Amino acid sequence: MDSFNTTVAGSDPKSQIMNQIRQEAAMHNARQLIEKINEHCFERCIPKPGTSISRGEESCFSSCMEKYMSSWNAISRQYVQRIQKEQAAQEAGGFGGI
Repeated sequence: MDSFNTTVAGSDPKSQIMNQIRQEAAMHNARQLIEKINEHCFERCIPKPGTSISRGEESCFSSCMEKYMSSWNAISRQYVQRIQKEQAAQEAGGFGGI
């Protein structure tokens, strides 16, 4: 039954490889986002690290993180839309030129 699910879910090796690449790219992007948030927000909100952080520092860090993630998401959506438009234009242009 396991081999049946595998053949139905991923009909060909190319699509399986592409899905794996997409997943790895998503993980890389998530790691990059966390690194950038830590770099930017930590430096901005916690100038003198100690054994604990104050409420103000915690509030600053949370606000900064939310803003950074919101910006990241907006940029990512725009980038994906642009890529989709370019792919659609290439597909339409490829058939229209024949």
